[in-house]
Amino acid sequence: MKAVVQRVTRASVTVGGEQISAIGRGICVLLGISVEDSQKELEHMVRKILNLRVFEDESGKHWSKSVMDKQYEVLCVSQFTLQCVLKGNKPDFHLAMPTEQAESFYNSFLEQLRKSYRPELIRDGKFGAYMQVHIQNDGPVTIELESPAPGAANSDPKQGKRSADNISPASPGPQV
Repeated sequence: MKAVVQRVTRASVTVGGEQISAIGRGICVLLGISVEDSQKELEHMVRKILNLRVFEDESGKHWSKSVMDKQYEVLCVSQFTLQCVLKGNKPDFHLAMPTEQAESFYNSFLEQLRKSYRPELIRDGKFGAYMQVHIQNDGPVTIELESPAPGAANSDPKQGKRSADNISPASPGPQV
């Protein structure tokens, strides 16, 4: 499972000229479901999305608060094109879960998000529809997430480890 998470000041989905969903401050999640995804990957992705620290705290410290901490909104859009493999210049989507299975899986994902957070703050697009997604990215902040491959050991680095960033402990880190 792959997700592109964008911190937004607002986002909306329009289908056939009619706005069907909209949020204010929060995150917009574009979600690509793989043929190999299971309940384990679904739960991992829900946990990561809801706990991703992309907001500042009350004192202005960056990367301190999650969407749940701030009680912000979440807009989810199913996007099979995230499972694209290029064959030359032509997109191939054989890694994307087939539509019939993917719709049920996506609905389970939304249900798990709503159970794990506040259901009234979770919005979504229209599965399988041709949508216009309007995103006002805040920052800009865009984070790519990918669930571990089925059967793979957890690849998440330990919390607080900064060596991969090549930043000394005294450094405040990247600023937006």
